[in-house]
Amino acid sequence: MVVVGGGVIGLSAAWKLADRGVSVTLVDDRPGEAASWAAAGMLAPVTEVHYGEEPLLALARTSADLYPQFVDDLERASGLPAGYSRSGTLAVALDADENAVLKELHLFQLRLGLEVERMKSAACRDLEPGLSSSVRGGILVPGDHQIDNRLLLAALRAACEHGGVHFVNDRVAELNGREAVEEAVTEDGVRIRCRTVVLAAGCWSGSLKGVPEQALPPVRPVKGQILQVRPLHPVPPLEHSIRGTDAYLVPRGDGRVVVGATVEELGFDTRVTAGAVYELLRAARRMVPSVDDMELIETSCGLRPGSPDNAPMIGPSAHDGLVIATGHYRNGILLAPVTADALSAFICDGELPENVAPFTPQRFSRRPR
Repeated sequence: MVVVGGGVIGLSAAWKLADRGVSVTLVDDRPGEAASWAAAGMLAPVTEVHYGEEPLLALARTSADLYPQFVDDLERASGLPAGYSRSGTLAVALDADENAVLKELHLFQLRLGLEVERMKSAACRDLEPGLSSSVRGGILVPGDHQIDNRLLLAALRAACEHGGVHFVNDRVAELNGREAVEEAVTEDGVRIRCRTVVLAAGCWSGSLKGVPEQALPPVRPVKGQILQVRPLHPVPPLEHSIRGTDAYLVPRGDGRVVVGATVEELGFDTRVTAGAVYELLRAARRMVPSVDDMELIETSCGLRPGSPDNAPMIGPSAHDGLVIATGHYRNGILLAPVTADALSAFICDGELPENVAPFTPQRFSRRPR
């Protein structure tokens, strides 16, 4: 079988399928270097819960619960660290209006039975001494963790290689087969015979040639600009991911802090802009003033794959042999374990897990299968 796309979703699926004895060829000209590279690695389903997205919350919490075992297995298979941290997340408010919004969010989280703790301003600063004196309150979510996305990608690549996944440094240009998938053809003209293709090419998944229109996933690029800073002088390190209204800060084990991220509907534009850098840094320093004295060591941009309802598309398409895994929007890193398990179960056992059923790509199909 062929996996199209070498981001966190494609690599996770390839590793899990190879582990079950499937012969896997992964095709990507830059595996691990697209949206998954320009990510913060927040595993925060509770902090980022939105009204009306309870099914997605359930799926995200399931995936978060899978992460410890997923990481243990991955580190054994790859021999590399994956950068998983149980640091927890602290959402903070910087004025009365933001604090009122946090109050409503906290009540919503409690109604859903989520593990959260409302924090007063002094308690927030006791927990994180580097926070601004302007902090009015917060919500502590101890179960929302993080992972270093770049260490994760390196470990997934190594686990795939050790597991026998064959990598083709190219792009799939089209699929052949009138009634069902029979062959994948790369841009360089390499023909790969296969009966199953997992389409995990992120925001580029909707333009694959040779696929009937009704089977193509409706996916769009959502631009996200993100920064990394590093202290120049000793400062109290952040112990938690810090989330505000306009930005978040995610501490890494080596001292770096990730600051993100914009959400922009600008097509396939991947340029880093001065305005975005300014706004992210301004929002970050409002929460943690010591950001002013940190070195700006990297700016980057990724294109998230967004679906019409911003929820993932996981499962069979309207074209036999074509399985979709895209549309994860801002949750690609978080949803990698549950997506890989679902694809493995469907391809190897013929059954799609019940928790993934609301997220099949056919919910958008004009011609149900």
